Amino acid sequence: MSLEEYLKKRNFSRTPEPRGQVDAELSHRSGKERIYVIQKHDASHLHYDLRLEKDGVLKSWAIPKDPPTVKGVKRLAIQTEDHPIEYADFEGIIPEGEYGAGTVEIWDRGTFDIEEWSEEKIVIHIHGEKLKGRYCLLRFKKQKDGWLFFKAS
Repeated sequence: MSLEEYLKKRNFSRTPEPRGQVDAELSHRSGKERIYVIQKHDASHLHYDLRLEKDGVLKSWAIPKDPPTVKGVKRLAIQTEDHPIEYADFEGIIPEGEYGAGTVEIWDRGTFDIEEWSEEKIVIHIHGEKLKGRYCLLRFKKQKDGWLFFKAS
């Protein structure tokens, strides 16, 4: 997966976001511990960005409400463009007029293991500071880029 969409949406002479690149070395590693981060993003609407390392990038979803910390709470998650691995450490202010303008801060971070990853279903074990346990992302069939995110156990 490329970062083409990510790069097109940003003016790096104005935004402090990392330019990054696909990390081919990471995309081929088979180790279990992968980067997990949720960033609280106070943009035009407050939301949370879930980021999971896979294929040398951070696969990303925007979650409009607080991430689920307990079983039984389900959240909408809209898949967005891939982000570079370096984005996992990004905190700062994206200036007005730029894509995603607003404050970004790390809300939770850690690692995760993959139990299942397909086009329709992702099952992971999150080892974060706030989120811990088995989580699922299920793709909605009728909503483009829409997923359901919840704690399974």
